[in-house]
Amino acid sequence: MLLIQNGYIIDPQSGREGYYDILIDGEKIVQIGTGLTGSHADCEVIDAKGMLVAPGLVDVHVHFREPGFTHKEDISTGAAAAAKGGFTTVVLMANTKPAVDNAETLEYVITRGRETDIHVTTCANVTMGMQGKELTPMRELAAQGAVGFTDDGIPILDGEMVRQAMLQAVELDMPISFHEEDARLIGNNGINKGKASEHFGIEGSPREAEISLVERDLELAIETGACINVQHISSKEAVDLVRQAKRKSAKVHAEATPHHFTLTEEAAIQYGTLAKMNPPLREEADRQAIIAGLVDGTIDIIATDHAPHTAEEKAKPITEAPSGITGLETALSLGITKLVQEGHLTIKQLLEKMSTNPARMYHLDAGYLAEGGPADLIVVDTQATFIPREYASKATNTPFTGWELTGEVVKTICAGKVVYQK
Repeated sequence: MLLIQNGYIIDPQSGREGYYDILIDGEKIVQIGTGLTGSHADCEVIDAKGMLVAPGLVDVHVHFREPGFTHKEDISTGAAAAAKGGFTTVVLMANTKPAVDNAETLEYVITRGRETDIHVTTCANVTMGMQGKELTPMRELAAQGAVGFTDDGIPILDGEMVRQAMLQAVELDMPISFHEEDARLIGNNGINKGKASEHFGIEGSPREAEISLVERDLELAIETGACINVQHISSKEAVDLVRQAKRKSAKVHAEATPHHFTLTEEAAIQYGTLAKMNPPLREEADRQAIIAGLVDGTIDIIATDHAPHTAEEKAKPITEAPSGITGLETALSLGITKLVQEGHLTIKQLLEKMSTNPARMYHLDAGYLAEGGPADLIVVDTQATFIPREYASKATNTPFTGWELTGEVVKTICAGKVVYQK
């Protein structure tokens, strides 16, 4: 048994907030109350005085690179990075090698996930080989344990293929997530077409590449009734399109990454390839629009798009280096530093977007604190400052190394066990 005493509890799902104790037996929370004591001799007591106790975070957009790219990350090291960042549940993207477009690869990923200390779930692909030409056996993959569908990393350009995929997702009552960038409009990916592209002397990636596909897929979602997630939104126009679509369908969701609500294309100029990602960092007006979308609920999910690469890969020239940054170990602190401390969101609203909402969209039993519910929670020192320098991830491709951030995970508890402690 495990007893967490004296912590300040925030549970966005129930609205519970205040000083409570939490008693855990096995993998479940058995009691939430005041003045609880450990009556069993084997009960471990954690004093959370002065700390926030919240649901374990849920990240529905991570790349753990296994199978196929384990020199960058693997499911074990990715899970360790997640636990350090306060995430007890993650949803893997399916752009592995081989891709998760078949039952055998799906079973491999699920099995490897079960070997970790956290809950590792995975999407399956929408199209075979992420080629955009033939749908995967979505019903079979759902029955085998996929929690959603995405070709994240390669946008689907065939609108009719997207419509058919959405119709199948509706039948299965499962979410389908979209990487919204039309490669036909992009000269060089990962760098915004504007000041940053001019700095590097390249064509860059225009905002129209995102806007066009977001507009198409929102229309299809409203038409089909599909539950969709617009991934890693980056432009003010796309935020407004989602805002309008949400008035017509409650099944439209959008996610923002910490790097998109924190940085602009100026960071690409400053940090080079460490700030190269798809879609790229854009202008200050776009960053402010993303924050406004988080505030008014247009963007209801914060996800990291944790995308590890080796130092050797990121050392290549700007047009050759891969896009993506790591994010699991700095996400919560960036949310506290840039959204809560600056007065945009309350800590409860931040937690809702990082736990309750993503879990709800993916139909996961996670992201809340309740008697009889999963014993997945975090203890956070919301006032502590720290400087990220060492990582549990294999990769260090992030511009946030050396930043002073506020809010540090002290303990991560998953299925009733302490899986990370500072």
